[in-house]
Amino acid sequence: MHVLAEAFIAELPNYYRGKVRDNYDLPDGRRIIISSDRLSAFDRNLAVIPDKGQVLTQTARYWFEKTADICPNHVLSYPDPNVVIGKRLDILPVEIVVRGYLAGTTGTSLLTLYKKGRRDIYGLSLPDGLRDNQVLPQAVITPTSKAFDGGHDEPLSETEIIEAGLLTKEQWQTVSAYALALFARGQALAAERGLILVDTKYEFGVDKLGTIILADEIHTPDSSRYWIADTYQARFEAGERPESFDKDFVRAWVAERCDPYQDEIPAIPDELVEATAEVYRKAYQSITGQTITPVSADTDVLARVRANLAPYFS
Repeated sequence: MHVLAEAFIAELPNYYRGKVRDNYDLPDGRRIIISSDRLSAFDRNLAVIPDKGQVLTQTARYWFEKTADICPNHVLSYPDPNVVIGKRLDILPVEIVVRGYLAGTTGTSLLTLYKKGRRDIYGLSLPDGLRDNQVLPQAVITPTSKAFDGGHDEPLSETEIIEAGLLTKEQWQTVSAYALALFARGQALAAERGLILVDTKYEFGVDKLGTIILADEIHTPDSSRYWIADTYQARFEAGERPESFDKDFVRAWVAERCDPYQDEIPAIPDELVEATAEVYRKAYQSITGQTITPVSADTDVLARVRANLAPYFS
């Protein structure tokens, strides 16, 4: 009971289940977003990690509050540690990824494409001779198409975005300016905590008036890459992977034992689940300077969420 595997609440309208979040759209234009404790990878849910949902919600809350002067965001209130009430938006079909380093492992990351010999990427021109995890001369935006239907994201350039009508030129200029300013603020505050904000993704939407608003989450351990600042330079010079919040224990454990896209997932050991939970808790403390109180074993998280959302029942 002390983990939130799902948050289906029959009294709330217009239910939509995402990979990690359970959502409800209220008739008045508000959206209830409940962060579960689900751990998603390989396009499926692998485990339920204690406190993960509240860590993500509260980390995003910290950053939304620290960046509210830069751009408007969707937040209206926080009725529960795992829940945010936000404005319902039409999400723009471009995911804005900002990168300060040549890093990453996904098919659309700068490092992956660079190592394949690509130098003209995302409308950027990169020189030869860059090394893995090297700082870039300046932060860059590497936008991708947002795959709403479960398809794969694809790299885009500013020209492609505007010519395809995904965003107007004015919208692109606005989200670009917002994203770079948000990232600069994030890097500055992370540095004060002894961290490097390496890269992150932002999602923007528009309200009924066409105003561009920051949505979803911001600078969380799931949407961003952080490195430990005081060990970065030595590891970089040695050609070693930078020290980070390594929360991929479960993912790596599963991948070593089966084909996670095809096979049945084996039972995840309890100690592995708790180790991952502790990484999330420590990440929250490192990023925000605050602490998360672990949910006690006798707490029914779903019952708590239901009670806190009762004012929104139909």
